[in-house]
Parts: sequence; structure tokens; C-alpha cells
Amino acid sequence: MTRPAPLENLLFQLLNETHRNELGWQFAVLAVCGLLGWGAMRWIFPRLTHAHGSWRLGLEGLKRIGSPLLMLVLILIGREILETWQPVHVLNIAVPLLGALVLVRTLVYMLRYALRSNEAIKTWERLIAWLIWIGLALHITGLLPRILHGLDSVSFDAGVHHFSLLLLLEAIILIVLAVVGALWLAQFVETRLMRVSRLDLNLRLALIKATRTLLIITGVLIALPVVGIDITVLSVFGGALGVGLGLGLQKIASNYVSGFIILLDRSIRPGDMLTVGTGYGEVSQINTRYTLLKALDGTEILIPNETLITSTIVNHSLSKRDIRMAIPIQISYESPLERAMEILTAAAVNHPRVLQGDSKEAPRVLIKNFGESGIDLELGVWISDPEGGQANLRSELYMEIWKNFRAGGIEIPYPRRDINIIKHEKQKA
Repeated sequence: MTRPAPLENLLFQLLNETHRNELGWQFAVLAVCGLLGWGAMRWIFPRLTHAHGSWRLGLEGLKRIGSPLLMLVLILIGREILETWQPVHVLNIAVPLLGALVLVRTLVYMLRYALRSNEAIKTWERLIAWLIWIGLALHITGLLPRILHGLDSVSFDAGVHHFSLLLLLEAIILIVLAVVGALWLAQFVETRLMRVSRLDLNLRLALIKATRTLLIITGVLIALPVVGIDITVLSVFGGALGVGLGLGLQKIASNYVSGFIILLDRSIRPGDMLTVGTGYGEVSQINTRYTLLKALDGTEILIPNETLITSTIVNHSLSKRDIRMAIPIQISYESPLERAMEILTAAAVNHPRVLQGDSKEAPRVLIKNFGESGIDLELGVWISDPEGGQANLRSELYMEIWKNFRAGGIEIPYPRRDINIIKHEKQKA
């Protein structure tokens, strides 16, 4: 068993081994490096703000970490020069402080770019900041090496492999960093792909989801060997995963594959208007496991992707977004039929949402039936914005028709029945 590392408290070294003249030189180096770093960024950044939009991501990152990173580089150079003739304990503390600041800002920036959920971002930001600053405090006080040694002492051997709490901690940290980096890079790729308007939207979404999955898997496979974990042990996990897919995870795997099929065959696209069972709404997202359907009343319906593959779905905007609305209405037999049909047509023509195109899409009034109480008419109109809702359009047309019917003396009849009473005379006996 190796001995724990000696306790090297940077604060004690600063207080016990540094003289006033030495402190002055070190604080002078800090001040010069700070001014140079701040001044350099003040000079560089305005000259890059007018760069092409594709460099926007790099400019945002440079704005956040540019000054502390440049100061860190300058202090490292100044420390190498100054320590040739005097102790540099102040600079030894400044280096990890600036390094921790750069690391916190970098990871937080990557998280904000990679994640969309505000709650998730806040939780991860606090966790990362606390872990980094606690690790820095332990490093400055000299306790970090001893804690790491204690974690490494809790270990066991499995064949030729050595496992310990320290190895587990390193693996978790590296895997989290790899996943964050993969998500950040996937978001970067997504931003670039969404700008390629020549590609179909579904194809872009499929490429984005495939890229994100491959990057996460690649990041984990790279992180594990770095901490000394042989990835061949994952073969056992792969076998267990296969059994799990066969038994309990079959539906999840089916939804995942169905999501890619939907994106590749382009049968459903974001913005399409669907009727799924009793639900009707606009496709707002096609995710890995489910498709989000936003109903016209504001509610959101989560539909498993497998359902969209195996069930009959009505896509109102697959090849064309235009849909036809039928508006039934009845008038009495005593009302002028031609005048009623003209009022119905005028109400549709004057509405801005109703299409006025060729003879096929122009508003038309049809006589559907001669009913018991009146003549059944149907106003057929075409619209190109089904996401705007049909109930509100129907209500506005009915209101216009009602006003014009009252002005034109056209009656909407009540149900009526004619009853004839036949009297029979009694036969005399």
C-alpha cells in the first residue's frame, strides 16, 4: 500500500515562507497579467463582433472565458520566470483559482448551449460549481491528495482488473464530461444542419438524432479506457441489455426505431396536422420516444412513435395543407333559396382565411336534402392554415350568415310536424 501524499498547504507556505518583498513582486505580476489579459480582450473582441454568423458560437465562448484564460496563460509564464530567484506561493494559489474559474465558465457555457431545460441547467450549474470550488479548496489546503488516497485504498481486484472508489469517481466525472461535450458538439452540429435548407426537414432531424446518439456513445467509449476500465467488460452489459430488450424494453426500442422510420420516410413532419384516434392537432416535436401533438385548445398529446407506425393516422397536410370544411345550415321552404345561397357564398368569399382559388377551391353551396322541416344546404370552403383552428372559423361564418339571413328575411326553421285528426262516427246498432 502506498503512503498518503504529504500535506502541502499552499496557504501555510504563503504565510510562513514569503517575505514582503517577495509578495510585492508576485502581486505586481498578478496586476500586470490581469491588466494585459483584460486589455487584450477589450482590443480583440470588438474586432470579432462583425464576423460571420457561423462564428457566433466561438465568440460567445470567447466572451465568457477569454479574459480569465489569457490571464492564466500569462500568470503561468510569469511564474516560470519569477520562480528562478524567489518563491511564488501567491502565484501557486492564483493558478488553480483562475483554472477553476475557467473550468466553471466553460462547463456552464457548454451546458447552457447543450441543454434546453432551464431547471436542468440550474441544477447542473450549481452542482458543477460546488464540486469544482470544493475540489479547489481541498487542493489549496493540501487535503485533496489524502482524500484521493483514502478513496483509492477502498478497492478490490477482479482478475487482472483493479477497482476502487477513486476509479469509480474518476469514471463518473469523465463520463459526465464526455456526455456534456457530446451534447455540446451535437447541438453545434444541429445548428449547422438546420441552416442547410436544401435538405428535407425530416432528413435533417434524422441526421441530428443519429449524430447525437453516436457522439454520446463515442464519448463514453473514449472516457472509460482513459480511467483504466477495459471496455471489453461491456460485453456482459451488452448481453444483459439484449435480454432486457427482449423482455421489458421491447416497447422502448420499438418507439426509438419507429422515430427514425418516421423521420426517414417523411410521412409525418413538424407542422403537419394529424388526427390520431380522437386527438387532433399540430406536430410540434418528433422526439426519440414520442411525437408531441399540440391540440388547438393548447393541450399537448404525447403519442408513442410506434403508434404512428402501426395505426391508421389521418395526415391533413401530407402533400398539401389545404383542407375542406363543410358548414351545414337549413332554411325554411318559404325562404328564397337562391338568395340564401348567395348570402352563404358571400359570407365565405369575404372571410380572409377562405381560399378563393380555382373552381375546385372556391366556396360552393350545395343542396344536400329536402328535409322534413326545411331545405338542407351545405357551404363548402377550403383553408390553407388548419393550425389556425376550424371552430373559430365556423363560428365567424355562422355569425355573418345569421346577420345576413335576418336582414334578408330568410328563416331558419324549427322542427315542425303536421298532425291531422280524423274523427270516426259511431255506427248505430
